[in-house]
This record gives sequence, structure tokens and C-alpha cells, in this order.
Amino acid sequence: MAAPAIIPLTQQDLPALFVYLDDHLGDNGRDGTPLFQPMPRAESRFPVDRRAGFVLGLGTALDAPGWRRGWIAVDAAGAIRGHIDLRARPERTAAHRCLLGMGVHRDARGQGLGARLLDTALSWAGEQGLDWLDLEVLSGNRPARRLYERSGFVRTGEIPDLYRIDGEQHGYVFMSLAVKKR
Repeated sequence: MAAPAIIPLTQQDLPALFVYLDDHLGDNGRDGTPLFQPMPRAESRFPVDRRAGFVLGLGTALDAPGWRRGWIAVDAAGAIRGHIDLRARPERTAAHRCLLGMGVHRDARGQGLGARLLDTALSWAGEQGLDWLDLEVLSGNRPARRLYERSGFVRTGEIPDLYRIDGEQHGYVFMSLAVKKR
């Protein structure tokens, strides 16, 4: 089976992306998958109010607040197998940095797709002149943390017990990576 192709996310891809994200979040903390979003397991669906961030962000210029760019990994049948997005930090004085979010479909995990998605986003960030990628990950999500560490991200901080989800305490780890200009 051929590896999924990684393509830029467009406005036309958003309906399929939202279906994929809703399905993807259904795995949040279930069936041996670590909790990867700070939301209760029973409520793990892609919030409707967060869709606007993608819709508006994709159409926003990179020198304006609120921009977002993304990529999806699509298999031969056209199904989304993973995604990654970069978005502007909310602080205008941090325009040299951006925030990263990503995920890989349950059937495509452990096959190197996460690393390929990260490479795509890192290359793009370097071409755009961004200096840093930042991310936030639940402290118990060890598979994601290992992937980020292998890609060169370093831990810059942690807030222990930031979230109480389903009666459990969860910390948040902050990680950053200096972008090499390409």
C-alpha cells in the first residue's frame, strides 16, 4: 500500500477535514490511545466553534493576526489519514513564532506519517521566515512527546495538574523548535 500523499489544506478540503477531526477526536483517551486533547472522553468531538479558526485562518495573509496553514495526508482512496496545521500566535509581538497542531488517524499510526507531516510543516515554516514552532501536549501523551523530541522539539515548560478530565489530573507540556531557514 502506498504511503499517503501530503497536500496543502484548502478551503474545499475543510468539510472532509471536519469529519476526519470529529472521528479522530473520538479516539481521545479511548481503547489504549492516550488522552491527546484536554476534553472529557464523552465530549471528544471537534467543536463547531473551532471550525471558524480554519475557515478564516486559511484566507488570512501571513502578516496578519489569525492566519493558519495546514496539510492533510490523503490515501489512494481520498481518505484523510493525518493532518498538521500551523497558526499565528495570538500576540502580535510573537509573529516570528507559530503554534502547531497535528494528528494521525488510528489506522496510520506508527508508520512514520507523523514525522512526514512534521517535516512538511517545518520546511514550509523555514521558507516563510518563521523562527520558532511551539506546541502544547498533554503530559501523559508519551507517543506524541517522543515524536516531537525525535523531530528536535525541546521541552520549555510544564504546568502540572492544569486539567481535571474525567476525574484525572493532567499536566500540559510546552515544547519549541528553532526553525532552520531553508
